[in-house]
Amino acid sequence: MEIRDMPKIKSPFIREMVDGFYVVTDKIDEDYKWVFENEEVMAIEKLDGTNVSIVVEEGVIKYIYNRTTRIPFFCKGKSFIVQGVLESFARGYCNFTDGQYFGELIGPKVQGNPYKLEKHLWIPFATYGKDHLRYKAWGNYPKDFKTISDWYKDDLFSLFARRHNPEHEKMFPEGIVFTHPDGKMAKLRRDMFPWFQGDSFHRGKAKGKEDF
Repeated sequence: MEIRDMPKIKSPFIREMVDGFYVVTDKIDEDYKWVFENEEVMAIEKLDGTNVSIVVEEGVIKYIYNRTTRIPFFCKGKSFIVQGVLESFARGYCNFTDGQYFGELIGPKVQGNPYKLEKHLWIPFATYGKDHLRYKAWGNYPKDFKTISDWYKDDLFSLFARRHNPEHEKMFPEGIVFTHPDGKMAKLRRDMFPWFQGDSFHRGKAKGKEDF
């Protein structure tokens, strides 16, 4: 089986450098009109973690990858990744047929642990993500730039935090991944908007260098 990396995902709004920051504008990328026009598009919370995939063969998890780097089961420096996958399996999130499956690893040693988890946990997009992290409000309101920007700024809260840590139910998510029925994806993070305040690794990136 050929091992794939998580594909690069772009914003549906065109980004430009404004006052030294790489931010979204109200112009829609022609290749991403489907985000706003297709009623079957799902808006799924983008977790603030690191991308990890698993490979299932004959019903068994055979390999774990962080991007394209294979993580051995016994791995001194990266054992927390294995622990996160095992925790996910124990919770019943890994009921897959054979293939490669992507997800986000979160927990104590990842991105400062914004969700305040005591254990590492791998969240697969294909199961838990679509079942529990979907914003069903998407599509109930106008899909123009101002409405979406206002939603992100004041009323978009983390579904994961709400389920796992009620004390942080008003926590803002990193953003949303929009998924098309045919597999296409787009992303829109809070730190892409001009009004965003705070530290961000992404805002100063040179134009065109998108990352998940």
